Amino acid sequence: MTNAQLSFPALTGTLKAAAEPTRLRLLMLIGEAELTVTDLTAILRQSQPRLSRHLRLLAEAGLVERHREGSWAFFRLGEAGGTADIARALIARLDPNDPVIARDRERLAGVRSARAAAAQNYFRRHAAQWDRIRRLHVADTAVEEAIRAALGDRPIRALLDLGTGTGRMLELFAGGIERGLGLDLSLDMLALARARLDRAGLKHCTVRHGDIYDLALPAGSFDVVIIHQVLHFLDDSARALREAARVLRPGGRLLVIDFAPHDLEFLRDEHAHRRLGFAAETVTQWLEAAGLDLIRQQTLAPGPEGKIAVSLWLARDPRVIVASPETREVA
Repeated sequence: MTNAQLSFPALTGTLKAAAEPTRLRLLMLIGEAELTVTDLTAILRQSQPRLSRHLRLLAEAGLVERHREGSWAFFRLGEAGGTADIARALIARLDPNDPVIARDRERLAGVRSARAAAAQNYFRRHAAQWDRIRRLHVADTAVEEAIRAALGDRPIRALLDLGTGTGRMLELFAGGIERGLGLDLSLDMLALARARLDRAGLKHCTVRHGDIYDLALPAGSFDVVIIHQVLHFLDDSARALREAARVLRPGGRLLVIDFAPHDLEFLRDEHAHRRLGFAAETVTQWLEAAGLDLIRQQTLAPGPEGKIAVSLWLARDPRVIVASPETREVA
């Protein structure tokens, strides 16, 4: 906790906002993931107007933040400040074995599983068209040129591509790396990626099934991690970035490529997009919270027929290896 101080009226107002059973349950759930009113209605089995009133009180007290994307509104815990610290402290005090809390978490898991299943069904239906769908946005050639420029100044020994899809990022960098690994949750996409790598004869690049939130990989094992057009499908992007940062070597780099904010609602309904793009400062804050230093951010405007800009964020692990004849230490 940052021990930020609050005035007496602010502190009493914050405590009053949290001191109600439904609102405390809401805080716990929002502390687990960014959720919509629809999500919370399914979990708590209360009416949408009732939950909206509770959420408004929590937002007014600074305990949660409301972020609108098109016709949806997402709620998350406040990022910083005295009230945000209070929210986290209260959640930490809750007994996870309490029957009410355990039931809410079980229903939350059901909501998240349903989302994951919807995304899996989408990938299964559209696996063969994945690269073609991406061309609805900034041209692949322009994006790949920017990706090469962002990472081309230093050699890469080990590259990890999270949400590898068809394996295109591995193919793009295969000529300059010693080892490449792509992870994806979709078995259909992995089949396409394997076929692509086999056709190119890239034996030093492999793909496997994996969970972006829980990488079965040792810490500090990759020079570069790429997350290309994946965050907008995720329920908890900040968590994915923290896990990606964990597997970076000292001085390693994390490159994120995703959509800038847009209003194409059909992508949410027809293509399982969880988020309609990201503001530059949002991803920057997530990267910094993961312990990384931002070293580049740029946005590529769409072409004459495109509708969505694409943004890139490049961040670096601030640790350095201090070498001496006797020892090598990470500072």
